Amino acid sequence: MELPLDQVRTLLAVVDEGTFDAAAAALHVTPSAVSQRVKALEQRTGRVLLQRTKPVRPTESGEVLVRFARQLARLERDARGELGMSGAGEPTRVPVAVNADSLATWFLEALTGLRHVFVELRREDEEYTATLLREGLVMAAVTSSPDPVPGCSVRALGRMRYLPVAAPEFAAAHLTGPLPDVLAEAPVIVFDRRDDFQDGFVRRLGRGGASSLRHYVPTSEGFVDSVTAGLGWGMVPEVQAEPRLGNGRLVRLGGPELWADVPLHWQQWKLDSPALGALAEAVVRTASGALRQP
Repeated sequence: MELPLDQVRTLLAVVDEGTFDAAAAALHVTPSAVSQRVKALEQRTGRVLLQRTKPVRPTESGEVLVRFARQLARLERDARGELGMSGAGEPTRVPVAVNADSLATWFLEALTGLRHVFVELRREDEEYTATLLREGLVMAAVTSSPDPVPGCSVRALGRMRYLPVAAPEFAAAHLTGPLPDVLAEAPVIVFDRRDDFQDGFVRRLGRGGASSLRHYVPTSEGFVDSVTAGLGWGMVPEVQAEPRLGNGRLVRLGGPELWADVPLHWQQWKLDSPALGALAEAVVRTASGALRQP
């Protein structure tokens, strides 16, 4: 079955822009033309490819074609560059999904030495970044899963260590007594409503989870600042916690034997792209010095 490239590119534009009208503006065609191309592609494949929501989202079948369209666009740009056909100053853009803590601590350093490669970062929890890969919305991701998304390769990056910490005043007021018991009752900082990390840590200590008294702080910097301000205890990346432990603004809970490691992996499309390859090497090299290694 032949897949008309104009229809495939139109599908990608709709997913990237979020609506048929926005895709029409980006492609310099009418919304009716966009709708007709998507409908024709759905008829050709015999599948519904888009959920007509706002923003539009691909169905499982649509994800396959979105990945194909993005890979096709990447290969086309690389070929034009090798042939000297790229426009002057045309950027090479790579969409990447990165978890908030990596973004706040080590990942940006990997980008400093790259030339002619521009990234579009999507911030997402490391347990969910693989979903963006699967949907074809990014070409690469920092994930917690060693299992490759179909069509992707995986490389281990290292382990990010987290320490249970709190402000000294908070610990004195709320954390006196057996640690599992007090952590199950004391106010806690969590990233968002999907964040199960603090609960998982308390379950490791033998209790059912962290307290229901919780603040939701969905940025890495805001998270550690909230813990430091005494709003609750939390699991903070070692690299962020150490300076504040050193100056007494934070105290470690439970002694040096208590910590949690999150293994991180780099997943990327199996695509012979110079830009993607250069980014991957920079990320792996930076992670080798920033993360704990096996």
